[in-house]
Amino acid sequence: MLVDDITIKVQAGKGGKGAVAFNKNMMSLGPAGGSGGRGGNVYVEGVVDISRLRQFRFKKTAKAEDGQNGKPQFNDGHDGQDLVLQIPVGTVVHDLTKKTSIEVIKIGERQLISEGGKGGKGNFHFRGPHNTSPRRFQPGLPGEAGTIRFELKLIADVGLIGLPNAGKSSLLNELTNAKSKVANYPFTTLAPNLGVYYELVLADIPGLIEGASIGKGLGIKFLRHIERTKVLFHLISGDSEHPRADYEIIRKELTAYNPALSAKPEYIFISKSDLLSEEAIDGIASQFSDRPAKPLIYSIHDAESLEGVKKLLNQLIKEKHAQE
Repeated sequence: MLVDDITIKVQAGKGGKGAVAFNKNMMSLGPAGGSGGRGGNVYVEGVVDISRLRQFRFKKTAKAEDGQNGKPQFNDGHDGQDLVLQIPVGTVVHDLTKKTSIEVIKIGERQLISEGGKGGKGNFHFRGPHNTSPRRFQPGLPGEAGTIRFELKLIADVGLIGLPNAGKSSLLNELTNAKSKVANYPFTTLAPNLGVYYELVLADIPGLIEGASIGKGLGIKFLRHIERTKVLFHLISGDSEHPRADYEIIRKELTAYNPALSAKPEYIFISKSDLLSEEAIDGIASQFSDRPAKPLIYSIHDAESLEGVKKLLNQLIKEKHAQE
């Protein structure tokens, strides 16, 4: 099960306290207490694994190491070890305590979310001409603590959308090494699946039905994953009784969730063409004559029709290179 929205508690390390000590060396006098070490920071770091949020499913707290206390003979305590939380690229990190949000969109990108407390000064730092034997020291400061919500929004070049049973998982499996579950019933796919076609990342976005944008079915859980896809492949089942109505249902839900989604580049695909006659194919295509590009008709059981899909993907790769 893909965990794509989860809330945890984080705690940076506390700074160590300063020491009160005096020089033990012969013929040497004066304070010699070292300062405490800094508490460990808490960072997030982007990784390619989209399942990394699963680590927080049962472990709801994350704490960095405290700084060590100061020591005698001018020895400062060691800093606490930083804690690095690996999260999938595309995750939005909401700090519910500070009311701030950051996004991690690159592999290896590291962001500070909770800063460790400063270590306290030892009595060596409080010496002076009028106080040659100070017993004053500072306690370490507490590290920052907060409640963090991780919200994953997949980053993909192409998002496969459509009603259940439109053939999204089957197409993803055919084009990539993905092993998505395929069956002839609604909600076969319960989590987004990713596949790679040469240089393009393809995402199968599940759970979209009428009313998804207001919480029906699984759609509200996965609509967020469409926000960062660059191009939409809108799949419509060839055996549908109302292909255009199916298309409009999804378009309506995208607009209701976020109007920007309906402005993304879109290609329409009619799947399962092996079940259709030439006359039926022409009839379905005519329903989309008002769209900028004519629908691409294909079947995963027809290698020749799949070449049309691959040709389009290859063109998108060229456009990606041009943009870069």
